[in-house]
Amino acid sequence: MNGKPKLGYIGIGLMGRPMALRLLAAGYEVTVWNRSREKLAPAVEKGALPADSPADVARAAEIVMMCVTDQRAAGEVLFGPGGVAEGGAPGKLVVDFSSIAPAAAREYAARLAGRGMGLVDAPVSGGVPGAEKGTLVIMAGGSAADIERARPVAMHLAQRFTRMGDSGAGQTTKLCNQIVSGCLFPVIAEAIRLAEAAGVDAMRLPEALKGGFADSLPMQIFGPRMAARSFEPSLGATSILLKDLENAGALAKEFNVPLPMARTAAELYRILVAQGKGEQEPSRLIELLSGEGRTGP
Repeated sequence: MNGKPKLGYIGIGLMGRPMALRLLAAGYEVTVWNRSREKLAPAVEKGALPADSPADVARAAEIVMMCVTDQRAAGEVLFGPGGVAEGGAPGKLVVDFSSIAPAAAREYAARLAGRGMGLVDAPVSGGVPGAEKGTLVIMAGGSAADIERARPVAMHLAQRFTRMGDSGAGQTTKLCNQIVSGCLFPVIAEAIRLAEAAGVDAMRLPEALKGGFADSLPMQIFGPRMAARSFEPSLGATSILLKDLENAGALAKEFNVPLPMARTAAELYRILVAQGKGEQEPSRLIELLSGEGRTGP
């Protein structure tokens, strides 16, 4: 299509849907698959071609992109029955936007390389708003040639696409990102809660701090949502952030690096998950700090 490579996209969820829609809007032919088929509807309505399996996506596409929940899901999509490896062929490229353990990314890259296929681990930062606006930050691991091949496509989704090293380097960088952002949510929630308790208009706190050292995208996006207790539509899942912090903890243990702040943040997210809020966004921490939504005495 107009000299553009045929694309595949696997995982049409919170992040995958807006990313696939942006690729369609840019004029690419995109074949899509999702475990829950009904989630394909928004992309199919915009011209995407539905596939019956990841293998069928790989047969149809030159570059297969994917964004799934974790490394287990990534492994199943790539190497399970009807997986990408089954339908792939030498010369095809997989770009994985999922957040998985660096060791898993290296293993999957090696297995695909044995079939003549490339893999770029390309986790993203920027959340649903960044996916919708095409302003994601993408941290990539893989060969320079594979990353340059993916770059023209990825730049329809991102403001920045940075090669951080060989396979697994993108995932390691994402874990560093998640340590920072994962620790920010509890800190922002504490600030919002203190403002409320002290009689300050917490809705104006992000505006008052904008441009100062305490400012950040999470403050501007999630601060007002915390203050208003407005969490719909959800802009992320607490369980995903917890999974990333657990992967960061495992990597830190391997290199004997203490992560006291990240460990504390992970425990707070674990409480939310235990309360049944794992699929809801991390800004629900404000309810935990204010004692709202308790189910017990």
